[in-house]
Amino acid sequence: MNYKNAKYINDSGLIDCEIEHPQYGWIPYTLDPNDTDMTINNNELLSAMEKNNDVESYVAPTQEELDSQEAIRVRQIRDSLLTSEVDPIVTNPLRWAELSEEKQTEWINYRNKLLNIPEQEGFPNNVTFPTKPE
Repeated sequence: MNYKNAKYINDSGLIDCEIEHPQYGWIPYTLDPNDTDMTINNNELLSAMEKNNDVESYVAPTQEELDSQEAIRVRQIRDSLLTSEVDPIVTNPLRWAELSEEKQTEWINYRNKLLNIPEQEGFPNNVTFPTKPE
């Protein structure tokens, strides 16, 4: 079986690669040595990789890469809260007008606290999300 770009993706022995499928051409594939489904003969594929000794080693992500991924995740949560909780209130003139001045201030402060999450000390690994107004 033909393969290319084989690389361990973690410490558990999983290998990402591309295989030459007879019908679809080159397709992405993750080889799991423990997979018993023989749609793709993993034993044959793994044997070829071991024979060629050309599987790239797993390289653990750096702390900078982990922090970057966590920052993206936290921002996605924040953006979701802005979209699902804040926008329906503050962008709706009728709902906004029904709120007291005190409640409007609470919503403005909540929105600003969400927007300022990346400025929190400890971001992205130690973040405190603000409490939504009642």
